[in-house]
Formats: sequence, C-alpha cells, structure tokens
Amino acid sequence: MRAASRTSPTPRTRHHRPAVRRLPKRLDCLVVGAGPAGIGTALALSVLPQVSIGVVERGEIGQTFADWPDKQRFLTPSFTGNGFGATDLNAIHPETSPAFSLGVDYPDGAQYARYLAAVAQHFEVPVSTGTEVTAVRADGQAFRVDTSRGPIRARTLVWAGGEFTEPTAPAVTNAALAVHSSDSRAWQAPAHSDRLVVIGGYESGIDLACHHVQRGSRVTVLDHQHPWNAGAGSDPSYQLAPRTRQRLDRAMGTGRLKLARGRAASIEQDRNGYLVRTTGGARHPSSAQPVLATGFGPGLGPVAGLFARRSDGWPLLTADDESTVTPGLFLNGPALRHDDLRFCFVYKFRQRYAQIARTIGDRFSRDTSGLEYWREAGMWTDDLSCCGVSCAC
Repeated sequence: MRAASRTSPTPRTRHHRPAVRRLPKRLDCLVVGAGPAGIGTALALSVLPQVSIGVVERGEIGQTFADWPDKQRFLTPSFTGNGFGATDLNAIHPETSPAFSLGVDYPDGAQYARYLAAVAQHFEVPVSTGTEVTAVRADGQAFRVDTSRGPIRARTLVWAGGEFTEPTAPAVTNAALAVHSSDSRAWQAPAHSDRLVVIGGYESGIDLACHHVQRGSRVTVLDHQHPWNAGAGSDPSYQLAPRTRQRLDRAMGTGRLKLARGRAASIEQDRNGYLVRTTGGARHPSSAQPVLATGFGPGLGPVAGLFARRSDGWPLLTADDESTVTPGLFLNGPALRHDDLRFCFVYKFRQRYAQIARTIGDRFSRDTSGLEYWREAGMWTDDLSCCGVSCAC
C-alpha cells in the first residue's frame, strides 16, 4: 500500500472549502449527502471509467458533523497505520487518515468535517453544496431529483443523507418536555441544577451522563434494557465500547451516577423542575430538562417511500444495498442493516462503498477491476456472512 503521506491532505492545517460546483443536469449516478458515506461512495464510483457522478449536499461538506454539539467526540479512535497496511478506522479512503490530517485520535465534529472537506478537495469530488433535495421520482429508467438548484436526472441514485436529521423520541407522554441528545442544550451545564435524568443507556446516553457527572451533576440513566450490563462482545453496535466502559467506571466511582433499569412512561413538570415516571411506578426527579438519548431514524427524507421496510422499520435492502422495490436506488450510511448486522460506524459502512460501485459498474458494463484496491486495503466486504464473528480472546 502506498504511504499515507503521498496523497493525504497536509496535516494539522485548515483547508479552504471546495468550490461549489454546478453539476450536469444528467448523470449516471447522483449521490445525495456529503458526509463520510456520500463522499466515500463517490470516491469508489470515481474509479469506474466513463461513469459521470455528482454529489449534492444541503449544507457544507460534513454538515452533520459540523452540527455536532461541541463536547461530542468520535467513539472510534483514529490512528495512522497506513504504511503498515492498517487503514485508520475513521478514514473514508485507503490513502488518508484523520489522525494524520488532524493530529487527534478522537476527533470532534468540526475536526472531522474539515477532514471530509480536505479529502473531497484533494480527490476532486464533484460536490454541489447548498443544494437541498426536495423530491425524488423514479420512472423505471432514471430518477428525477428536484433540488433547490434545479432538477437533475440520474440513471442511479445513492442516498447517503445520514440520520442526524431524524432524532427519535420514545413513546413517552410529554416527551416534548425533554431535549434530544443531538441538541447542544443537552450538553450544556444545567443552570441552578444538580440533578439530571438521561433516558437511554447506550453510547450516547452514557457519554452524556459521564460528561455531566464530570462537571459535578448527579445523573440518573434510565433504560429498561440496561445495556451497561450487556456481556462483553466484539461488536460495539450492541455493547458499550471499552473507552465508554472506562469512563463509566470513573463516573460510578464519584457516587454521582445512578444506573436505573426501567421504561420511561411520562415526563411531568413541577415546581422543582421535572419528574420522569416509569411504567413500574418509579419516580426520577430531574431539576433540568431530561435528555432523550434514544437514537435516530433512517433519515430517508424524500426517498422514504421508495424503500420497503423490515419488520423493525429499517429500510429493506438487497445484498447489494439496493432498494427491493426501486431498482437503481442504493443506500449507504449508518441506516444500513442486513439481518442482525448494523453498519452504524464509519469503519462498517465504508465496507460497502466498493460494493455499491461494483454493482453500478456491472450494470453499466464498466471495468470494475480498479475497485480491488479497496479490498486490498481492507475496505470492502462483499460476503456479509463473514461479519459479526466474535473474537476468540
């Protein structure tokens, strides 16, 4: 593998935003979303000869990450091992490394957005920023994509819009009284408050709880599934990551963190602040607005009706990440699900960039041999049966 320094963006420098491009009105493939899923898929597609591609983004490149609360950090570490055949876990191209470019191991949102913009600029990915998709129609031969800059027709479409725009609230009475973990207010120190209830005990809930405990608050985390008691496993989509468990242990040692098993039923406001009641009748006071760490939906926006749904509500896909009801429409990003496999980390869904590109290339009778570089770099999984294997030790 070629060394990262040959093609990676210059380390520890702030890059100019790539210029806004006007995309052709007809494309072989349009990618919606300029986050890691969208830019990464576009990079794989760019390997295909004589395939016209473009990316549209409602904001700037990496907008979702730029919108992250200031205190939020990556769960997966970045480390530069490119020269030894180990691709950075948060990289979207084998020849780049966020750790190398940014000089940090756990990037915050703004830092990662700079990395994405630098990669897009370096590899000259055609991105039209400030371009919001308002409607998508499929006619069997192509897609008409209506955008704020006019319509685009594309033979194939990759939806990589992310899920940050679709925060989910639990079936809790008066859930509107709480604030979602994606809201910056959830991370701010509560004014005149030392009690906080966090509903949801997976990564985001524990992250928030540890953040507020460190700042002196007393926090109760409420979750009927008590994920903090889940046995150790090799898939952090189902168990807390080691770094999170270390932070949890430190927070528990302060005596200011309580982990409570129960299902939230209602939120009430009283003279002391708020009260969260569980279905079992337990009462948990919160002098600040309770926080909903309850995750996100698939974020499909105007293509929601072009996907069938699984029994759990997530998009139903073929083995090539294509809609089962709308041929030519693909999905990439954290909403990817195949059986029990969740592709909700960058190092997971990047394994499908080349798979989507190869499927589209084969459909257009194009040479896809250049994509083997992704496989050599450990960034292409086309046999899903090999995923989900637990570690021996």
